[in-house]
Amino acid sequence: MRYLAIDSGSKRTGLAIGDEQTTIVTALSVVVSENPQHRLDAIARIIDKHGPDALVLGLPLNMDGSEGRPARDARRFAGQLQQRFGLPVHLADERLTSAAADERLARTGLTHDQKKRRHDSQAAAVLLRDFLAQHEE
Repeated sequence: MRYLAIDSGSKRTGLAIGDEQTTIVTALSVVVSENPQHRLDAIARIIDKHGPDALVLGLPLNMDGSEGRPARDARRFAGQLQQRFGLPVHLADERLTSAAADERLARTGLTHDQKKRRHDSQAAAVLLRDFLAQHEE
């Protein structure tokens, strides 16, 4: 099964693709837009290009595991994704994915601006790796 991971933010949305069988995950791109329609259109192009079987959307829980407004927004976005694309949408805890992405990027030798441009797609890749690890059979 092939998954598209989405690390959604109010302005920047990171995307990564991965395969359940090989467990290879690749950071794809970052959509920079505050316009929800633009974000959905960009995701549609990625879905058309990569043909995932399901989506994995980051669920931004509070550190104590409770849900605040960002988590409720993510649940609404999951509904929009499912309705528009007809694919299963899995919500995955995204706590600490940004920190893991920062750690991974810190070892690359990239400039600050290069790291910033890649951060959200790397966070999506971490999200998907964690998701696949938790769902290994």
